[in-house]
Amino acid sequence: MQDTRQAAGIRRTPRTAAEKTRPAVDKAHEQAIQHYQSAVQLMQEGKYEKARTAFEKLIITAPPELLERSKVYLAACERQAKHAALTFATPGEQYDYAISLLNTGDYEDARDQLDGILKKNPSADYAHYGLAILDSITGQAEECLEHLIAAIELNPQNRIQARSDSDFQDMADDPRFTELLYPETP
Repeated sequence: MQDTRQAAGIRRTPRTAAEKTRPAVDKAHEQAIQHYQSAVQLMQEGKYEKARTAFEKLIITAPPELLERSKVYLAACERQAKHAALTFATPGEQYDYAISLLNTGDYEDARDQLDGILKKNPSADYAHYGLAILDSITGQAEECLEHLIAAIELNPQNRIQARSDSDFQDMADDPRFTELLYPETP
């Protein structure tokens, strides 16, 4: 009987292990992509805590092409959730927090806090002054001068303070900085 099946070309070859698992792998991969897209959507909607949880679950089973991106987004969600949890009684408290971040080298978060103060109160000279310091430390001379000009226009005492502030040492050789701190009197 076997001879007739072989002669008729009805011979069946056994499926390999890869062929047996391929549909399951494709399904798992599709699910991972769907979970990833859902997590990104939550993040875009500002639901950072839910997105964080989704990315944490995804990292456990994520395919290689999604793993690194998921980790980056997870870190962003954690950072945003931390910022959302911060509340300050006064702008002064927020400024003090921003300066503590600046002093520990967390420049990005310090900038976020100082920008947050300016969004609420554009005439906060101390926030402009803090941003000028941050820009000086990070080597952004143009931005430093812009913020320092704004700080001095809002409060002329900032000119005197900047003259002795060691945080502006990188700006000391810039003639525009010197001219700003020591203007010619008519």
